[in-house]
Amino acid sequence: MSETVTVRARVAAPVSRVHRALTSADELSSWLAEHAAVDLPHRLEFWGRYTPEGDSPHQKLEHVDDTTVRFTWHVGGEDTTVEITLTAEGDDATVVSISQSHFPGWEAAVSEQGVLGSLYTYWTLALANLSEHVEGRELTPKCDFTAPELRASVEIAAAKEAVYASLVDPGQYETWFGAKIDIEAWVGGRVAMGGFDRNPAPGKVLDLVENERMGIDWGQDIVSTWELADSAGRTRLTFVQSGFADGHPAYGAWMGWLSGVAELRRYHELGADWRPIWLQPEVPGLPEGVLTGD
Repeated sequence: MSETVTVRARVAAPVSRVHRALTSADELSSWLAEHAAVDLPHRLEFWGRYTPEGDSPHQKLEHVDDTTVRFTWHVGGEDTTVEITLTAEGDDATVVSISQSHFPGWEAAVSEQGVLGSLYTYWTLALANLSEHVEGRELTPKCDFTAPELRASVEIAAAKEAVYASLVDPGQYETWFGAKIDIEAWVGGRVAMGGFDRNPAPGKVLDLVENERMGIDWGQDIVSTWELADSAGRTRLTFVQSGFADGHPAYGAWMGWLSGVAELRRYHELGADWRPIWLQPEVPGLPEGVLTGD
């Protein structure tokens, strides 16, 4: 039985600014999609390689006003409904809520059973980049749904040692990523999203060099690696997921990681002013205790 999934974030910009980013073709093609077309109140479409099943536009605008955008999106063989609502939080902040119908549930999402399950992390990454866009910060790489390999790099205004610590220390990792994780930071150690108690099949650390890199085998031939390098006073973080034997990359998990990387950069760069952008989502079937924070 399909249900509705909802993600929420607090964006440091007024409602009018966020609304413009949602309803301008030029802005949508910056933070969300490769291509966009808007003609309010009749048309709002987006497509291209950064959109699931994005060979052509599959959206139909149903309603738009100063605080709401609602459209149908034919994806995964279903006519889903997407609703985006904007709620002012003072004069200079907006809570953005995005809901989509036909979500198949948490278990189907984490096991990558079709495109509908991946739309939860699709919208988390979209919200992360919407926040970066309206705040004038560098965007996080989008997910290319045509790419056979998942590889990206970001620059973080922090020392390698600080970034490394935030990637291997479970307490710091949970703070910026917003989800429970257990990490044994040594070769042969275990890594478990959700924690060892909830994850009977943790990953295994294949490679670890302090302040430089880490490689994790997640089973089923899927390996993720990240490397750190000095870059003109900043740290370049390069990360790769590979080993998809069936030729179908795990785009859902990749988008979850990318949205986490957006918060990792903010965690280091905003310092004492940092707080997570994320508010509690509504994810049918989500096990209790997996997500941390608000």
